[in-house]
Amino acid sequence: MSTQSAVAAPVPIACTADEYVNVDDVCVQRPEHVPGNGVPVGATAQCRDGDYSFTQHRRGACSGHHGVGQWLADLP
Repeated sequence: MSTQSAVAAPVPIACTADEYVNVDDVCVQRPEHVPGNGVPVGATAQCRDGDYSFTQHRRGACSGHHGVGQWLADLP
């Protein structure tokens, strides 16, 4: 007699339209452009295209935005 165990399917993460799922399966705010000289609260990097990123890791930061122009926080 064999015993089968059920494996639950992963639960999809529901982020809002202005968020994405990062490598830690956490919703993170998408990069945004801010007119003027203000830095948005929580921004961790400024991308080369001028958008601000809220990434939690250095790897892959500002991909699709020509890379990181300036780090605003010390990240792993």
